[in-house]
Amino acid sequence: MHGHVKYWQIIIENLHNAGWNCGSMATTDGKGRPIWVVAAERSDAGGFIVHADQELAAFLELESAIQNRPA
Repeated sequence: MHGHVKYWQIIIENLHNAGWNCGSMATTDGKGRPIWVVAAERSDAGGFIVHADQELAAFLELESAIQNRPA
């Protein structure tokens, strides 16, 4: 591994290698709680947007959604 790589960074790299365009952002809800929003899209497979209260959880949910998409 290169230095200190976080697991969510590995997920992004794997998705990019599989042809997905990915992005993420952090925001807060109306009560000031953190929300991570992550998205991925690929022209032949559509797109996914998920959110969670932790960055890794959001990327794990995104990865799962993509892996479990209908063929």
